[in-house]
Amino acid sequence: MAPRTPPLPGPAVGWVFHPFLRRHLTGPDHPERPERLDAIRDALERSGLLGRLVPLRFGPATFEDLTLVHEPAYVDLLRMACEHGFGFIGEPETRICPESFDAAALAAGGVLAACDAVMEGRVRRAFCAVRPPGHHAEPDRAMGFCLINHVAVAAEHLRRRRGVERVAVVDLDVHHGNGTQKAFEDRDDVLYVSIHEHPLTLKYPGTGYPGETGRGPGRGFTLNLCVPHGADLSDYRRALHDRVIPALERFGPGFLLVSAGFDAGRTEPLAHVNLAPADFGRITRELVRAAEDLCAGRVVSVLEGGYDLGSLGPCAVEHVRALLGPGEAPGG
Repeated sequence: MAPRTPPLPGPAVGWVFHPFLRRHLTGPDHPERPERLDAIRDALERSGLLGRLVPLRFGPATFEDLTLVHEPAYVDLLRMACEHGFGFIGEPETRICPESFDAAALAAGGVLAACDAVMEGRVRRAFCAVRPPGHHAEPDRAMGFCLINHVAVAAEHLRRRRGVERVAVVDLDVHHGNGTQKAFEDRDDVLYVSIHEHPLTLKYPGTGYPGETGRGPGRGFTLNLCVPHGADLSDYRRALHDRVIPALERFGPGFLLVSAGFDAGRTEPLAHVNLAPADFGRITRELVRAAEDLCAGRVVSVLEGGYDLGSLGPCAVEHVRALLGPGEAPGG
């Protein structure tokens, strides 16, 4: 059982961000670009929320950290591919540069530091504005702009090192998190829940059908909820109320990790879902309420997708506003 840390009296939310993460360069035509972090940070500063967050100190994840989930040979391959100046790894869209491995390791280290800060009671929740994203990265391969699966590494860190018996991951990215599912599909101690556009209309990564529920002892601990082309907040609320929250209640997690993809927004170029920025706040509030009831409010949220720079910042603002607590008034 996870050690019970008394919750802090205030809604302290940790903030994981580092300018070095901009140095993962993908090229001017690539949607996963350094300016994504600028858009989030600038929007939080303009909203007045940035000053209310608790900056967390962190360093890069170690080889031992990364191989909690990833195959050692893959971690070595990724590092060498970056060092030798390869332009991509796994598939042409998953671009790398000489500093990409260091950026991905630093991003993973930031997520681990956030989990530790929550477990130790230094903050109640945390938001990790990190890149490259992670949820498509499988234990032995890079995919979909993702090199290291930060959320999966964090879940295994919480299980093995922090004594959390059950960890839940809720993935809000509009694309299915095939990498996170792959890491835990045969396990009953990590619940993976993904709400994403149906793979019949959003072809990448080609997984995440409702019939994918886990394997062996993990059967029933993977929950894929597909929303239709053109889905809006009502579809997400239905999924949350009818499926996600009941699944979390049955599972009884000691910690909640959120893969916070903001690419289900209505202006996003890579999908067909119609959420407004304020909708991300409403969805986040539902998850925070569940975490308060189930796991002393322990939530760490990790940036995944979200590529329209005009909407990414407002979406992140509403998400962070909800992480700060129920007393925060929602945006427009």
